[in-house]
Amino acid sequence: MANTYHQMYVQVVFAVKYRKAILDKAWRKRLFAVMGNLINETGCKCIIVNGVEDHVHCFFSQKPAISISEVMKTVKAKSSKWINENGLADRKFEWQKGFGCFTYSKSHVSNVYRYIENQEAHHHKMSFHEEYIELLKEYDVQFDLEYLFDPLF
Repeated sequence: MANTYHQMYVQVVFAVKYRKAILDKAWRKRLFAVMGNLINETGCKCIIVNGVEDHVHCFFSQKPAISISEVMKTVKAKSSKWINENGLADRKFEWQKGFGCFTYSKSHVSNVYRYIENQEAHHHKMSFHEEYIELLKEYDVQFDLEYLFDPLF
């Protein structure tokens, strides 16, 4: 759109279905690069994608012409297809439905970047479940613990 100016920074967090710890360190960086490219292909601008065995954080500059749900639908569908086509999981790979979405001002970009960059160290101290609930509470997002995650097997 002509004369549309924006500056919107978004962090999206989502888990492997059933929070399975199957994002192997041997191929995780390649996956994150694929996901970053998928974000860029939507017209948004990827800042960083990182995570650990059971979840991912995507941080990007949002383009107003596309919804965050559309960006995530593309990223999750095409990245799971990439994992499956490359035989990286021992069974059909799936992401959990939904995601957490949090916005930031420009002054927070470097702190959010460092936080996402240091996910492995962060998760030596705190589980994904604890981290996710902390984010939801910090941003005053209403949630029902019963429906927060797909039930484990």
